[in-house]
Order: sequence, then structure tokens, then C-alpha cells
Amino acid sequence: MKITVIIPNYKGKDYIRPCLDSLRKEQAKYADGKTDGSQLFKILMVDNGSTDGGPEIVKREYPEVTLIELSENTGFCHAVNVGIQTADTPYVLLLNNDTVVKPGFVQALLERMESDDRIFSVSPMMLTMGDESRIDDAGDRYNALGWAFARGKGQPADRYRKPARIFAACGGASLYRRKTMLELGGFDENHFAYLEDIDVGYRAGIHGWHNVYEPGAMVLHAGSAVSGSRYNAFKVKLSSANNAYMIGKNMPLIQIFLNFPFLFIGFCVKTAFFTKKKMGMLYVKGYAEGIARCFSSAGKEHKVRFKWHNLWNYCRIQGTLWLDMVRIFIKS
Repeated sequence: MKITVIIPNYKGKDYIRPCLDSLRKEQAKYADGKTDGSQLFKILMVDNGSTDGGPEIVKREYPEVTLIELSENTGFCHAVNVGIQTADTPYVLLLNNDTVVKPGFVQALLERMESDDRIFSVSPMMLTMGDESRIDDAGDRYNALGWAFARGKGQPADRYRKPARIFAACGGASLYRRKTMLELGGFDENHFAYLEDIDVGYRAGIHGWHNVYEPGAMVLHAGSAVSGSRYNAFKVKLSSANNAYMIGKNMPLIQIFLNFPFLFIGFCVKTAFFTKKKMGMLYVKGYAEGIARCFSSAGKEHKVRFKWHNLWNYCRIQGTLWLDMVRIFIKS
């Protein structure tokens, strides 16, 4: 057994069956009538205190799924960390409950991971559920403006048929090297949810690991299935706070100064954007909370300390931050 598929769930009753049915079909391809131990992967669901009957569906209809039930909603990061710590396989595959995997999904991710021992994460081709010709996410980018964005979102899938290096893998459906994930400290639970995948990919990059995109692995994604619309008060404020916190924890002071003009411009543009949506002050308050978090005891505990042997990795990341400013406009 090489992979544990970890599905964090919170009130995802309407999505559980399609997701687990697609994984069941994948498992059947590799079981070949043998015992469970010979399968390529196993499934672990971590439920965040759901009260919609979802956990009961899993217990009743999917006995092959190991279910961990938390007493309350502890956030995406904590739920996933529980799953990673519980897993006993070399790799963990994080999968949102609002996804449906396509045939060969798991195998394609594994083959790419094992092609290079410096790969930390592999992100698949995430397609828009309801329109499989369009990309939902082809790996995540992050730039010097402080903007994180899904590569290829809304673009024709045919434009993203080649493997690529990316800034970070999307935590909604990606394969990670478990040992390295644990060495990095797992997902930072100060995030609760949103941008935690960019953050862990960032930290991996600082230590010289690679994050890559594999188009041979395809998965359908509903998107915003639990939190609601693409832009809502909860998501805007939390994402803003997490972004400011991520910058403060991962960038050495000199790098913050170097990027400050770009970060300031990015902040102003975002504030104007959300002001039009009547959420401008919410965005600003979130950013302020994120900065404050950097100076809190919990924030200081998670600060990535600069080490000279990682200097080249910081330089490479800085080059990517600048390059990704161009990529966001040319949709690369």
C-alpha cells in the first residue's frame, strides 16, 4: 500500500457518494480479487463535526472507508493533519469531498511523484464539474503582488496538457510525500482554511523541494461547495488574513522590503476590487489581522527561520514571484 487518500469533510452530504463511488471504481481496478493490502491506495475520511448525516452515509454504505469523527469543526488544516498523522503510507493524497476522480487518476499522480525524489507534491488537472472542457486548477501560482491564483482557471483544458513546475499544489486534490510533509510541520493550523496549500508549498520550496503539475491525472471539482459562492465574507476575510500571515512567516525581512512596492500595489488593487463588491473593509480588516498574527506567539512559533544554505532556494522563489506577475496576465 503506497497511498492514503485523505478526505476532509464538513457538511458534504450531497457530494460524498459521487466522490467515494469514483474512488471505489479506482480501487477495483487495482484489487484484482486480492486482499485489501495489495491495493494501491486506501481511503480515510476525517469528518469535522458534520451534523447533516454525511458520516452515517459513510458508515452504512462505504465500509472500506476508515472514518475519523471530530467533535467540532476544527478547520481544513487540522482535519487534514489528523489524517496525515494517522496514515502509515509513503504518500498521502488530499481530496476534497466535492470531487470526482477520472480513471487512472491515482496511478498518474504516483508515477509522476516517483519519477523524481525531489518532488514534494503533484497537482492534477482539475476540471470544472459540469464543463469538463474547462480548467478549474492546473496547479497554483503565487506572485510578488501577494496574489495567489489557480493556473488556467476557466481556460480550455487542451492548453494545459503538458507537465509543468508550479509554485504549489492545490490542496483540493494533490499527492504529497508524507515524510517530508511531517518534517515541514504539516499544514499550519493558524490558517484554519484557505492558502494553507500555497503556504506548505512555499515552505517546501524554501527547503529545495519541487511542486509539479501532472495533466495525466484528472479530477472533476465542484468548487466552493461548502463555503458558498466564490466571494463571501468568511472567505474574503480569512484569505486576506492568511495571505498577510503567509508573507510574514515565509519571507525574510530583506525579501519583504524587496517586494514591498509590489505587495503594496497588490494590496491596493485587491482592496479596490473588493470595495466594488462591498467587502473592501472586510479585506482590509483581514489583512490587519494577518499582520497581527505574525507577531503573536503562535505566529512567531511558525516563522520560517532564514538559513544560509537555503539562499539559492530563496533566490529561485524570488524569481518565480516576479515571473508569476507576468504569468497572471498572459494566463500561463
